[in-house]
This record gives sequence, structure tokens and C-alpha cells, in this order.
Amino acid sequence: MKTNLKNNIMKGMAVMPFLSVCVGVAAQQKQMNVIYIMSDDHTSQAIGAYGSRLAVLNPTPTIDELARDGMLFENCFCTNSISTPSRACIMTGQYSHRNKVLTLDEVLQPDQEYLVDEFHNMGYQTAMIGKWHLGCEPSHFDYYSVFNGHGGQGEYFDPTFLTSDVTDKKWPNNQIKKMGYSSDIVTNLAIDWLKNRRDKSKPFFMMHHYKAPHDMFEYAPRYEYYLDDVEVPVPLSLFDTDKWGSEGTRGKNDSLRHFIGTSVSSRHEIRNYVMEYKCNTGDEMENTYLAYQHYLKSYLRCVKGVDDNLKRLFDYLKKEGLWENTIIVYTGDQGMMLGEHDLQDKRWMYEESQRMPFIVRDPRCPYKGAKSDLMINNIDFAPTLIEMVGGKEPSYMDGKSFASVFEGKKPENWKDAVYYRYWMHMIHHDVPAHIGIRTENYKLILFYGRHYDDKRYGQKSMSWLKNSHKIVPTLVSFELYDVKNDPYEMVNLADNPKYAKVLKDMKKKLRELRKQVGDTDEAYPELKKVIDKALR
Repeated sequence: MKTNLKNNIMKGMAVMPFLSVCVGVAAQQKQMNVIYIMSDDHTSQAIGAYGSRLAVLNPTPTIDELARDGMLFENCFCTNSISTPSRACIMTGQYSHRNKVLTLDEVLQPDQEYLVDEFHNMGYQTAMIGKWHLGCEPSHFDYYSVFNGHGGQGEYFDPTFLTSDVTDKKWPNNQIKKMGYSSDIVTNLAIDWLKNRRDKSKPFFMMHHYKAPHDMFEYAPRYEYYLDDVEVPVPLSLFDTDKWGSEGTRGKNDSLRHFIGTSVSSRHEIRNYVMEYKCNTGDEMENTYLAYQHYLKSYLRCVKGVDDNLKRLFDYLKKEGLWENTIIVYTGDQGMMLGEHDLQDKRWMYEESQRMPFIVRDPRCPYKGAKSDLMINNIDFAPTLIEMVGGKEPSYMDGKSFASVFEGKKPENWKDAVYYRYWMHMIHHDVPAHIGIRTENYKLILFYGRHYDDKRYGQKSMSWLKNSHKIVPTLVSFELYDVKNDPYEMVNLADNPKYAKVLKDMKKKLRELRKQVGDTDEAYPELKKVIDKALR
């Protein structure tokens, strides 16, 4: 019976009507607590439960156990793979062009803290702990203690927090310094709030956000020898990039490979891990291999710190009798390129960057270890959480609730494609601006190769992160991938005559979806011309 249930949930089909207690009836009887846990840049391929090449290293036993006790979503995608915009999408339930947080420059407006407002309306006490990174004060939370410094990133060691504990100074002067390692401190703060600060007569909604494993991948000293004698599996696409990419990402005859997309190898002239980690053996392939090992081990040591701290948090919940009346969500703010295509960081629409981990444990439901292949976005998180605890999906949100999946049903009229847009053209990690669409079988990416606002470009936009080379428009080009048969996106099919009809159909679908979501660049007429011409 459990096997049939699992299989049906994976297919998104309606099964076993009695499961409606999971969301509907139970939500009316007793309000569940919710803990939303998010780690910065923790990608799905670095979670054992997702079964990637890194699963053999067993990097996340606590998170894997959460997946075995709940539901894992295999097709969760962000709409804009960069921290501040993704967090704004989660908080508002809206696309970047709707909430106006397009890049790392923008600040979420205080009246846009929609998710926490909806929980307040349902009688919840709320807390925000850890990495906020949205610029504004999280003033709509009953309690907050969020990282300060480095543009909201905070420090790995001895971090400074902006906190509602400081009542005699206003934001952003309400600072307090904590000694220790950031992941440990965030967990300490969360447990302290649960134990000593919350009103135990009310249900609670807590956002619990780690800085790790964001670069520069500073791990606690206790993990110095974790994976020290282990060889981290290498992605095939680290070395094999011959048929991947386009003129928009490589230039004509690979003429731009030296400064598009920061790299593991020495390919990128400004930022690469061979240079950063001082790998100088005299052999280029060996240098790349050593840099990759250094990168991944540092990254996974940060991940290990997150996983161990989650065990502390979960043990506390179990000890205090909160485990069985608390919904637990685990996710990252986007994916991450861990050497795939010889790339570092995120921002790209490639699978490893666009895909987000998303695991939910709802103790009311009888299934264990279920997986869903439903295609969801980070704009869908807010309406789903709201409906899971008995609220109504807000009409002002672009995202839709998929809470019925926890009843074994596929949501009605659900999307068959997801929309993506990265706005920050050639800033910081040198990723060209692009839009795209992903369906069950294919992915189409249009690299339109210019900043969205020429008047603004070169002035405000991330001036402190610009590289030394001249930033210029890059070539307009398409990349088409058969994600069903080529899941690692090794071969760009956009110029393959056999896929001419697929390309035409995907262009049409992208045009239609662009209109549907309202992202048509009416405010940027020059850019609109470029994109509209390409999509004809």
C-alpha cells in the first residue's frame, strides 16, 4: 500500500481520499507550527537524498532522514538564481519583475513582507533568524536577529547581527556581536527563541536561514579533516564542454571563453579556482582537478556544519514535544554550479543552478519517503505554506499553492513549464543576461546579451563587484537542451536541423509565457526589440 501511495504521489495523481486530513480537516482542527529552513547556495546535487554523484560521500544524513520522513520535490526551480531576488520571490510569492527586486541592488520594501503578514493574519507568532539579505528591516516579524555586514551576507566567524533584542537603537544601528561560527550561532538563536522567547499559547512560524555554504566556504575548524582522504567525484562536464554552450556564452570561435563565466580551471582570466587555490603543477588538467577537489571539500565542509546543526535543532524539537506538530521545510535559496561546465557560483539557467532542493515533512500525513515530480517554483512556496496551515492562497501572488500534493493529488490546471530570468548582465561572475523556459523534456535559453536598463548600467549596478575588463554586450544566441535524454546538458541542440521544430515550438511557448507572466520589457524598449526579434 505504501509503495502504491509513493508511486501515485510521484506522478501527481489523486489517491486515497482519506488523506485529505493532511491539509484540510487537520488544519482546521489544530494549527501546525512551521519552520522554514534555508541554506545559502545549498544545491540539490550536494544533498544525498537527491542521488547525485556526491551522494556516495553521505554529506547530509540529517537532511536525508528528513526526506525519508516526508516528501522530496525533484523538479523545484527558482525564477532568478541569485540570493536577494530569490529571497524576495519567496517572501512575496511574486516574480522579480513584479516585486521589483531584479538584482542584488534592490531592496525589498517593508510593505512587501507578504508571507509573514499572512501568517500573522492566521494568528501566528513569527521569527526571522539568520541570513535575511533583503536590505530592509524585517520589521513585520515579532522577533528577528539577522546577519549584518558584507551587504547582508554576514561573517562566517564572530558575526554581527541586527536584532530586535536591541530596543534602544533603530535599524540598522541595533547591532550585537556573537562569538563563534555562524551556523552554530543561528541554531543557538533558534533554539533559544523556541525555548525562552515565544508565546507558547500561539502557533509559530520561524524562518531559520544559514549563511553556509556561501562562498568563501569558511568552515568550522572541527571539519578541517572531513573528507580529507576522499576523492570527490568529478562531473563529466568539468572537462567535456565541446558541444555545450553557444556564441552567447563562448563567443565566436570561443573568443570570449576567457571572461564569460568564472571557472574552476584557469580558463577565466579574472576569477578561477586554480589561481585562487594556487594549484601550480605545470599540468592544466591536474591543476583543474586539484582546484575542484579544494572547492568541493571546502563547500561540503560548510554543508556538514549545516547538517550537524539541523540534528541539534531536530533533537530539540523531539525532546520538547514539538516534532509531531511542526511542519519542517528544507531548501536552498537557489542551486549552485559545483564545477559543472567548468563553472562556479549560480545565476545560470543550467540545471544545477536553476534547480532548488525542496523537502517537506508534514507529520500529519501517513506516507514516508515520497517523491513528487511536480514542476514548482520558489514563487509557489508562500501560497503553499499558507494553505497547508489552513489559509487561503492570496490572489495577489503570482505563485500557486501545490498543497494538494500532500493529499496525493495533482493541483488542478497546473503549469507545464517554468519561466526564468537572470538580469545582472556580466556583473560579478560574468554571466550574460538571459531568459528561458523549461518544460518536462526541453529547456530553451535565450542569452540576449545586454543590461536591461542602459541608462542605469555602469552607474549603480554592483559597481563594487565589477571586473577589470570592459563589460560589453555579448552575442544574442539560443541554447536548447533535451533535459530528459541529456540531463547534464552536454549538447546544445539549437542549431541542429533535426530539432528545428522543437526550437520553433519552444520559442513560441517562451513568447506566450513571457506575456502570461507579464515580463515583456515595456519599460525598456531597446531591450524589448532585441528579445522580440530573437523570439520571432
